Amino acid sequence: MRPAARRDDLLVWNANARRSPPGIDWEVLFCVTALLAIGAVMVFSATASFAENPNYNGTAYSYLIRHLVTMGVAAVAGFIVYRFPMSFWERWAFPIGAVSVLLLVVVLIPGAGREVNGAVRWIGRGAFQFQVSEAVKVGALLVAAAFTVRKQEYMHSFQRGLFPMAIPMMAIAFLLMQQPDLGATVVIVTIVMGVLFIGGLALHIFGTVIALVAALVVGMIMITPWRLGRVFAYLDPWDEKYVLGQAYQLSHSLIAFGRGELFGVGLGGSIEKLNYLPEAHTDFIMAVVAEETGFVGVILILFIFYWLIRRAFEIGRQAIKIERYFAGLLAQGVGVWFAAQVFINIGVASGALP
Repeated sequence: MRPAARRDDLLVWNANARRSPPGIDWEVLFCVTALLAIGAVMVFSATASFAENPNYNGTAYSYLIRHLVTMGVAAVAGFIVYRFPMSFWERWAFPIGAVSVLLLVVVLIPGAGREVNGAVRWIGRGAFQFQVSEAVKVGALLVAAAFTVRKQEYMHSFQRGLFPMAIPMMAIAFLLMQQPDLGATVVIVTIVMGVLFIGGLALHIFGTVIALVAALVVGMIMITPWRLGRVFAYLDPWDEKYVLGQAYQLSHSLIAFGRGELFGVGLGGSIEKLNYLPEAHTDFIMAVVAEETGFVGVILILFIFYWLIRRAFEIGRQAIKIERYFAGLLAQGVGVWFAAQVFINIGVASGALP
């Protein structure tokens, strides 16, 4: 059903189905619970040794407690979101998107944003802080789904089907690059283009935009010395020019993956987390997972993510079949989001991506 038939189907709207209360998908709940449990265990494993550092002011459980509190807040927020009907989120999609873009402006105001490792991406202080780009991902997803439903008949047209979304996306990309955050920019563009394509965006328009975005990313890398250096370091992380510099983190991540072998060295047994691998408890926690649980543990986590993403697309297809089009596009957009995020994060940690 591509693309005219799908556009015709999506033009039909069933308001009663749209307002019906949502149900609980037990497969999704199981996958999310499993990932949260594994995440909590690995955060504790990666941070417990911090207490041995005399300059560290917390205990072995400090990061775990903070992580569990964050999980609790997220669970409450998730339940609140769950109680609102899809019609509410569709109606408020554009205001939510506007607020998320406003946060991108706020984080760049001196004193408002918090700088971490040379990038200004966080708002808040102490235990109450969040990365603004995560809110933008939610806003972009909501806006893309609502826009696609409202403009379905124009998905074959660049001027009326894509251009109205291209303008705010360029603004978002510009603001994100001021932080800078190329990874979040790629993920957000992927989410929006994925939803538009699923919703019927003409293939030639989709292909053209993807080619242009890829060219822009390559161009940005070529004109930015530190990004270009990172690519060279990725190509040969063991070169003496890079192994103690730009490839230091990657080389130690690869060592962690290698030490894990098939079954890992056991929970708590990682050596790389002992101040060798930077950001071992955040961006590169997958390296600790690989070292402690081995190939089997990594495959298990990838399978859970695969099952969650597959289920998101199935839910989306089922919703579209009963004419709940906004909900369907939203669910499949979440699948695109998670797939892109997993691909980038694990790809970088494993050395498959620069």
